Parts: sequence; structure tokens; C-alpha cells
Amino acid sequence: MDGVPRIPEQQALGESAALRFGVLGPVRAWLGDEPLAMGSPQQRALLAALLLREGRTATASELIDALWGDDPPPRALAAVRTYASRLRKVLSTGVLVSESGGYAVRVRDPHHLDLVAAQDLAAEAEKAKGSQKLGRARELLNEALALWDGEPLAGVPGPYADTQRARLEEWRLQLLESRLDMDLEQGCHAEAVSELTALTAAHPLRERLRELLMLALYRSGRQAEALAVYADTRRLLADELGVDPRPGLKDLQQRILQADPGLAEPSAPVADPTPARVRPAQLPATVPDFTGRASFVAELGEVLASAEGRVMAVSALAGIGGVGKTTLAVHVAHQARTSFPDGQLYADLQGAGQRAAEPETVLGSFLRALGTPDSSIPDSLQERAALYRSVLDGRRVLVLLDNAKDAAQVRPLLPGTDGCAALVTSRVRMVDLAGAHLVDLDVMSPDEALSLFTKIVGEERVAAEREAALDVVAACGFLPLAIRIAASRLAARRTWTVSVLARKLADERRRLDELQAGDLAVKATFELGYGQLEPAQARAFRLLGLADGPDISLAAAAAVLDLPLEDTEDVLESLVDTSLLESAAPGRYRYHDLVRLYARACAERDEHPPSERGAAMSRLLDFYLATAAGGYAIERPGDRLVDHLQPTAYPGLRFEDRHQAQDWLYSEAASLLACIRQFTGSETLLHAIDLLWAAVDLTESGANSKEYEAVAMALRDAARARQDRRVEGRASVVLAYTQQLSGRFAEADDAAREALRLTEGQSDRLARCWANNLRGTTTFFRSRYSDAERYMEQALAGFRDCEDLAGEASALCNLSRIHLATGRPQSAVTLARRGVETYETLGHALKGANGRYALGMALTENGAYEEAGDQLHQALKVFRDSRQRFWEGMTLLRLAEVDLAAERPAQASTNAEAALTVLRGIGGEWRRGNVLTALGRALSGIGQWGRAQVCWQEALTIYETLESSEAEIVRTLLAPAAAA
Repeated sequence: MDGVPRIPEQQALGESAALRFGVLGPVRAWLGDEPLAMGSPQQRALLAALLLREGRTATASELIDALWGDDPPPRALAAVRTYASRLRKVLSTGVLVSESGGYAVRVRDPHHLDLVAAQDLAAEAEKAKGSQKLGRARELLNEALALWDGEPLAGVPGPYADTQRARLEEWRLQLLESRLDMDLEQGCHAEAVSELTALTAAHPLRERLRELLMLALYRSGRQAEALAVYADTRRLLADELGVDPRPGLKDLQQRILQADPGLAEPSAPVADPTPARVRPAQLPATVPDFTGRASFVAELGEVLASAEGRVMAVSALAGIGGVGKTTLAVHVAHQARTSFPDGQLYADLQGAGQRAAEPETVLGSFLRALGTPDSSIPDSLQERAALYRSVLDGRRVLVLLDNAKDAAQVRPLLPGTDGCAALVTSRVRMVDLAGAHLVDLDVMSPDEALSLFTKIVGEERVAAEREAALDVVAACGFLPLAIRIAASRLAARRTWTVSVLARKLADERRRLDELQAGDLAVKATFELGYGQLEPAQARAFRLLGLADGPDISLAAAAAVLDLPLEDTEDVLESLVDTSLLESAAPGRYRYHDLVRLYARACAERDEHPPSERGAAMSRLLDFYLATAAGGYAIERPGDRLVDHLQPTAYPGLRFEDRHQAQDWLYSEAASLLACIRQFTGSETLLHAIDLLWAAVDLTESGANSKEYEAVAMALRDAARARQDRRVEGRASVVLAYTQQLSGRFAEADDAAREALRLTEGQSDRLARCWANNLRGTTTFFRSRYSDAERYMEQALAGFRDCEDLAGEASALCNLSRIHLATGRPQSAVTLARRGVETYETLGHALKGANGRYALGMALTENGAYEEAGDQLHQALKVFRDSRQRFWEGMTLLRLAEVDLAAERPAQASTNAEAALTVLRGIGGEWRRGNVLTALGRALSGIGQWGRAQVCWQEALTIYETLESSEAEIVRTLLAPAAAA
């Protein structure tokens, strides 16, 4: 104490400044961050009655009515005064005041009461919605809803509290409905289904929630379930209230039956772009000396400008290689950038090469550029295309698709929405690209060609030798690319005259038939540029062209050239300056497809000794294998696979943590798999299959499963042709695992059987262990449990013999599942725990999650639901962190099964819906049937029998098609529904 007395006003100001109250949950008060004791339930009831008046005075009789209604105790007034006195001792001075025989609570800042804060947020949300700022309105409503902390006025007695509790809960539901309605307006249909399913279970008679659920299901492509919701609602209302659904619900049912186009899209466009929206700017740099083509520039510019206010504009430029299609398209695109403020996308579709870019791969890169995380990118082409169009909806984006193979490659890559536009270049005329504006691009006119040549070389030099300059552009066939390379060569040689260059081009042996047509014309032009390279540049140009893949990283290029990173970067950047190489992004380089072919021809002709070509590619393979093996070791500590891979002569990259290793693997996926495919015809098959095995995360993630499997099959076939049992055995192991993950168990079983046959008697002990492990799991999935147990026991013994603890843990967890399926739940738990403990000893987070997955299933069967859920939630966190979408989805299914066993159907429906979304396009139809079966059980548990029947019917169709034994289980589930 400082001895200075404090007057009441000062004390009230100082102590109430940080006083906060809550009624949207238990009635509470805090002074700063410290909770205050609010006393008995009646005392809290008095405080609640005062707080809900928001500063207005309540008379003593009003407070008595609030606390006891029509049956007050004999000394009710004295009790009120006692409660008020006790509250004053807890609260700051001046907060609870007496006025006119009554009481009031005066909070200095109204927002220190959570109810007032929620009301203001809701009001702001309504204003934002009125201004068409739906994104902001949703944020505000979510903030308001987050202030609820359970049941309002929880535990507070009295009729007044009962009335207010009902009012506040009704208001919360209205806010939820408003926010969900905006979710649907902004296209978040799939995300809303899970939440609406849970809400309709909790509030089955609330028709607005049912209406929103029907709309969300319909827009998610689940029409039968949407109609089932109506049937469930009508039956429930008739049984409980004896009434029919309200007209709005009936109208929605009819519109769904008629497939009303008005239901397919949000009722209002997204007019509230979020600040975090990514605006890609992927256009290659335009050339500063662009020349001619004025009529084409005007024509294309006019088409692009017409994209505003009408359907997407598509222009397709066609012409021979080197005619300047890309240069023109890039120039026009840059001029039109201001008309497309939401960004520009670019992709080289490599249509002139042997392996054109896959549309799903390009869509993946576009979605990432537009801000979509890897974990949200589906696997199939159709789903990626649909998500791509959804992401572009409401945006004005220009898409430049360069070097397309045909219209079929282009169609999935078109935005398809108003305000967007696409420019396509190709060697073929795309007459079958519906609605496209076709442009046939020919060679330059002599005047345009000379103008381009002059801009590059300089006015003074050309004016002095005009005839020679005309000879040069004529020798180039008036092809823009040939002219540019020839002129750049001359500009870099100040001692040359134009006549010197003209004489060189006159030599037909150097121009390959005088640049007459097609690829030969381009090749002759490339020869001019290649001939001016320094030895180190020429060597890099030749050797880098040997590698397949869409591009190559700086580190991989250093391996090909056997140079330090800095020297490699210097030589590659110098090649970029000559236009013989492109910089796809910082640290990544790519060839135009024709330049790559020319570079390979140069390597075959000029690389001495010829063995250096093979040595360069071997270094690249070694680099990928060493790097992938290092990442595998970080991701899977204690796994002995890395000890059984082929040794490498060239080092790989080193990573600080497993996330860095994952980033490298996923960014290099396309180039790495292309490299492996190149070695299917070489003597280094064993290195190639080892690289594929070390990169197994690519198939577990679901993002590269198809290409991964195709490469595995190519390696297996190549090994079979060479009678290389070791490589064929390992390839069969990898193939069996990939096919098992995709749900094709018969094929996986065949591959696992073949792996066992091939590894028998071989020194490749670890491959045999994994072959037994996979044979065990494939026979398990085919319900041949005795065979599965025998193979798994052999795998377990083999792993122990190899001293591979990680493999031993895997076999234990798989054996746990076999015990579970054969009625031994307690031993299943014991086996799974041993597996988890082994993984934990190794520090093996990822595979440890697989162990927890198995343990969670075993615990569920044993009735230990709380621990089962805990184990599965831990696994789910690791799978999400490791981008393992397949295992994420399967873990969500197992969580749904825990919820069903624990009689929590609403939570089960949420997890099953999430599993259905995550596993979209991966895991196979059998697993999809499992999820639908679980979802049906959950929906049945919350009274949504119609939807449940739709899910079970779809699951039954899947099982019957696969001739799966689960079909009988689903028929049993459907039988009561059919009887009802």
C-alpha cells in the first residue's frame, strides 16, 4: 500500500477495465485471464439475468420471477439481496449497482460480454453479405459462432434461464444456417455435407438444415442421397408431428428430380476474393525485339478482349516448328495481361516429343500455382479438371498452352468459365477443338524477316550489306527461330560481316537441305547456334539433352555434367542466353522438345568417347538413387532397405529433416520416374528398380500412383526379357504393393506370388521377406486367412534373420490384422503393441503411424474405444504431415468405425464423409465400398435411413461387381430398410 486512499470512481475504473463475462456457455467472469468464482447456481442465475439485460436495471420482483417463476421461496427477496451482496464481493467495485430497488451490471466495455461481441459480429456479417462480400461475412459469422462454449447458460436454473437458453440456441442455429448458406453460395458443397449431416442428426426436425443438406449433396454429385434426405424428412415429420414438409423443401425436391440447371451453380458469384488468393504470372519473357505479325497480334488481341462478359475465348495457333507460334502467343499474352488481373498460367505440353505431357500432370502444376495444396489435389484426370475449373470460377485468368499434341490433350486444360481465355499453340490445326478461334501461322514475309534480322544485328551493319542480309533471311527460310539464331550469332561476332554469315548459310551441308521444311529446317537453325558454343557449353548442351523428363534441376544437371554446382549454373545460364535452353524456374532448366532431339543427335555424333553418354546418364541415376535412399533413411529410420540397395558412385543431396526430403521427392517425381523408365533397356536395371523402391512414397501419397506402377511394369518386363531374376523379383514386390494400395487384390496377389517364386533360392533375402509380407497381405485381403498367416510368419522370421526391426514391426502389425479377422482380438492387440513399440524404439514416425493404425483397429474390436481413438488420431496427424492421402483416408474410416462401435453415429458420419472425400480416386473401389458401408451405418444411426440405403446400395453394386464377400453383409443391412 502506498498510503494514498483511492476514491470509488478510481477503483471501479482500474479494476473493471479487464473484467469480462460469458453467458454463451457456463455463466463465467474473468479478471484479466484469471477466472472468478461465481458461487452457487442461484447466484449465477442472478448474474445471468442481469447480464442479459445488457446494463438495464432489473427490479427485485423481475429477478425473483427470473430465478423461481411462480413458486418463489418465502424469503425470496432476502435471498436475492444475499446473492447480490456475494457477487459484489467477487466483482470489481461499481460493476453491480443498486438502483430504484433493483440491480444492474455495468460493464465499461460492452464487448466484454461475449453475447454483445457475438451480436456485433453478426451485424457486421449481415452488412458484409449485403455488400456481396461473402468471404468476409463467413469469417465474421465463424468468429461469432466461435464465442459459444457449449450450451448457453449451462447449469443455470430458473424459468428465465430456460427461456433465454432456448432463445440463444435458436439464434446460434440461425447463424449456422446463414453461414452454411454462404458456404454453398461460394461452392463449398463437399465440405458442407459432413457438417450438415451432423447438424441434421442433432436437430432432426429443423427443415432448413435438411434443405441445405439436400442442396449440398446434389451439388456434390450425390443426387440419390439428396432425394433420400427428403424422404427421411417427410417420414420423420409425419411420424413426429403429423405434418408434411414445408413448401420450400418440396420445391427443392422437385427441382432436384428435374435436374434444374439453377441448382448446379451457386446462386451468386464469388465477389469477395480473399487477400491470400494466388495470382500466378507464369508467362515466359516476351522478346524485346518482337517484329511483324501485326495482323495476327490485332486479331488475337481482339479475341482475348472479347473474353470479358462472355464465355471463355480460345485461340489455337498452328504452324510448322520454328515458325514463331510461341513467340507470337507470348507477345499477345503479355499485351493482354491487364485484361486478366487474376493471373496467367503457362505450360509446355511437349506435343512434338515422343512423350507428350499428361493433362493430369499439367493440371497438378496449375492447381499448385493457383494455391491448391498437394493434399487437396485429386488423382484422376476428371477430378483434377473439375477442381481446376472450380478454382478458376470467378477469376479472370489467361492460360497459354504451348506446343500441344492434339485437341484431346488440350480439352481438360481449358478453364471453361466466363472471363477466362486460352491461347494454344500446336503443329496441328485443331479443327476438333469446339469453339476455338483458329489461326494458321505461316513463315514471315521477306520484309518482316529482314526487320527482325535488323533489330537483332543493328541498323548500321545491315544497311551496309542489305543484299547479303536478304540472302541470310532467305537461307533461313524466313523461319523466325532460324532468323533469330542466325542474327544472334552474327551480333555476338563483331568482327564478322553480314556477307560472312551469308556465305556460311549458303553451304547446304551446314543448313541441311537449305532449311527446307519441318524439323529439318529447325535442325539446321540449331546447328548454327550449336556451332558457336564454347567446348564446355557444347558438352553441357549435348549431355543434358540425354535426360528424359519435363525439366532438370541444377543439382541433377551437375550430376550429368560431373561439375560443381556453381560451374554448372554458369554454363547452363550461358546456354539460356543462347536460347538453346530455357530456365523453367530458378534452379530448373528445360529444353524445347525439338532442341532436345537436336541435342541428342549432337551427342550421338560428337560425344567422344561415346561411352561418356552412358557415364553421364549413370551419374544421373546414381544421383537420384543416392538422394532418394537418403530421404528414405530419414523417413524410415532403422529400415534395412537402404543397406540392400545398389552402391552409388555419385553422391546425392543431404536433407536436414524428413519434410525437406519429402519436398525434394515430390518436386522431382516426374523427372525421377522418367529417368527410371529410360533405364529399362540398359545394363543398370538393378539401380533403376532400387531407385523406384526407395521412392515408394510416391505411390503411397496417391499423387503419382499411375506413373509409378507403369514404370514398375516396364522394369519388370525388361528384367524378364533379360532373364534377370533379381530385378524381376524386386519389380514384382514393388508392383504387388502398388496394386494392393489401389485395391486390385487379385493382380497384387499374382505379383506377390511371382515375387516369391523369383526370390526363392536367391541371395536377395530382404526382397524375399517383403515378398512374403506382401503375399500375406494380399491373401488376407482375399480372405484366405490361413495362407495369410503362414506367409506372414515366414516374413516375420525372415525379417528377424535379416535383423530388420522395421520389417519385423510391419509383419507384426500385419499379423495383428490377421488375428483380428480370425477371432483373436486380444492377441491382435498384443502383436500391434509390439509393432508400435518397435517403431517407437527406431524413431520411425511414418511407419509408426501404420502400427498405430493396426493397434487402433485391434483396440476397437476389444471395446477399448477411447484408446483406439487416441491411437488413430495420432496416426492421422502423422499421415497428414507426411502427405500420405491413402493412409489419411483409411485412418478416417477406422475412426468412423470406432465411433460406430461406441454408439456415436453423428461423429461417425463426419469421419466417414471425410474419408470418402480424401480417398476420392485412390485406394480402389473395394475400399470405397467399405467407406460407403460405414457411412450408411452412421446415417442410419442418426435417423437418415434414406441416405443410408443409398450408400448401402452403391456399396452393394461395388461388392457385386468385384464378387466380394462383403456383398452379403450389405444385403443384410438393406433388408430391414427394404422391409420398412
